[in-house]
Amino acid sequence: MASTMKLTRRITLRQLEVFCEAARQLNFSDVAESLSLTQPAITMQIRQLEDAVGLTLFEKNGRRKTLTEAGVRMLEHASRILGEVHDTEQSLLALKGLSDGSITVGLVSTANHFAPRLLAAFSQRHPGVEVRFVVGNREALVSLLKDNRTDLAIMGRPPGELETLSEPLAQNPHVLVAPPTHALRKRRNIDLHRLRNETFLQREAGSGTRGVMEEFFRGYLFKPQRILSLGSNETVKQSVMAGLGLSVLSLHTLALELRAGEIVCLDVVGLPLQRTWHVVHLRRRPLSPAAAAFRRFLIEQTQAHLNQTYDGLI
Repeated sequence: MASTMKLTRRITLRQLEVFCEAARQLNFSDVAESLSLTQPAITMQIRQLEDAVGLTLFEKNGRRKTLTEAGVRMLEHASRILGEVHDTEQSLLALKGLSDGSITVGLVSTANHFAPRLLAAFSQRHPGVEVRFVVGNREALVSLLKDNRTDLAIMGRPPGELETLSEPLAQNPHVLVAPPTHALRKRRNIDLHRLRNETFLQREAGSGTRGVMEEFFRGYLFKPQRILSLGSNETVKQSVMAGLGLSVLSLHTLALELRAGEIVCLDVVGLPLQRTWHVVHLRRRPLSPAAAAFRRFLIEQTQAHLNQTYDGLI
């Protein structure tokens, strides 16, 4: 007990905040910029934390830093501690009603094409509530949920590896896109195997969109001649428009390009492939009134918003 009391007296929440940010970025100069501190201040906070726990948390690996085993364990506990502090703050703010509070919402990058408009509508109703978005692929969102770094997540398939509660929001159709000059752009009921000699462009590993395309191909025992991996929806779309290949993407990333005629959807048998948007949160983490209100708003408004925005595009 004595050693525990000594540890709790010497560690501060600020040190944990700095450490968690440093553990995620692994670059102290970047951490200093994001936290509006000097690099020596970041180094001092980390050293004080290492002195308190009696273990080295970072080690140099070439030009980059990496976490030691102690650092990995510290990150797990520090993330939970900061998450509990955030939940406590939100619980106390709940006594004031929905006039105040903050929410962090994780978005898969595809959802970033429509979620900001829903946020704007919610903010008009509740101007005192601050909503922050964190954007990443599916793998990144699972990590955010696990580490208590997001209240809610908008994603496709809920993570089976975590104890979560999820609610469907809307249909998420996936289509096969091509440049507007493609030879089959006017054909109907195209057999997927007619495209076996094409180059297909896929998202990076860990992306839900990539998972949908891989699942579709497996269902038809389809293996294209060539597959290239790219790092974002925007890069994939630009590459399709440039004629570098075809891709399977969510319709919800394509409104501007389809309306401008810069991309076309090929009428392939089995498409559009219907998937579902979900709003997800950890079962063990109670939602603050502000987060619960935003969750209800998403459930009530997302499908209608998407219908209004995307109907008639395919």
